Amino acid sequence: MPVDRESVIRRSVEAFVRRDFEAVLAVYLPDAAWDTSPTGGPVFEGHEALLGLFEDWTGPYAEIEQELEEFRDLGCGVTFGVVAQRARLTGTEGWISFPYAGVAVWDGGHIERVTVYPDAGEARAAAERLATLRDTRR
Repeated sequence: MPVDRESVIRRSVEAFVRRDFEAVLAVYLPDAAWDTSPTGGPVFEGHEALLGLFEDWTGPYAEIEQELEEFRDLGCGVTFGVVAQRARLTGTEGWISFPYAGVAVWDGGHIERVTVYPDAGEARAAAERLATLRDTRR
């Protein structure tokens, strides 16, 4: 039975907001990578590194909200999504917004790699190229 990847991502986003990182990590293969190089950042590999990333990401915030604004399953194990994110730093009243877009490569029902882009258009184009490339390799 095919995996409803959008539902998987929506549940993962909800778990992230609750800071239930075990539930978030359950979506990822043990050696999965989170690649922030398009934003000038590093690549995090494996559950331990991803856990550290998620803890560091949410640590400064008293509250954090995320919403999956757009999702597309392009086939061949490639998905694209845009997440609207806003957060309130501990000790402040103001909220900051920092949306991001991601391209995920799946192995069945689990993610093997996410590449994060600061621009949704760039991520969408990268996802489409990757899906086409993976389709021609079949």
